[in-house]
Amino acid sequence: MIAQVETKTYTAQEYLELEVNSLERHEFINGQIVLMAGGARNHNEITSILNAILRVSLKGKPYSIFASDQRLWVSQLNNYTYPDVMVVAKPVELQSGRTDTITNPVFIAEVLSKGTRAYDRDEKFAAYRSIPSFQEYLLIDQYRLHVEQYSKTDANKWIFSEYGVMGDRLMLTSVSVEILLADLYENIEFSE
Repeated sequence: MIAQVETKTYTAQEYLELEVNSLERHEFINGQIVLMAGGARNHNEITSILNAILRVSLKGKPYSIFASDQRLWVSQLNNYTYPDVMVVAKPVELQSGRTDTITNPVFIAEVLSKGTRAYDRDEKFAAYRSIPSFQEYLLIDQYRLHVEQYSKTDANKWIFSEYGVMGDRLMLTSVSVEILLADLYENIEFSE
């Protein structure tokens, strides 16, 4: 007979109290606290490059750009996540009673890792779609040259686009920024 380990279910308030004092980052999903894995070199490099492209392209425009350490509250599900890159239209809206948790992203990008690939495509994307301001989602592969783009065209309608050649250009429709894949993957080394 195998003993089953009981997992504790936390409230959002318990999560936030633990998270504020934690040295590590955690997501809060359906009452469970999930430790965020540390980013690999390619993951960090791609996140940094995308953040830089967005910073330069959106300078002087009414947006704030956040990378990795900014918490997002998905109110419909009462989930908390840390998107790899997030663009928020100004004014930035915060969860009531909080100064550290955003609620109104327009654009989110996740750099895929082997452990989060399915979750980022499935449950996390479904959660993000419940956010009224959310318009565009980018999934960037860190192991090969491959980007998936989902752009909202109407209520409950999304267009899927896929890119996999260095010369490809993708247009972020939510913030009117064009990205050349060669720039996004600059100096990225793929291991066999």
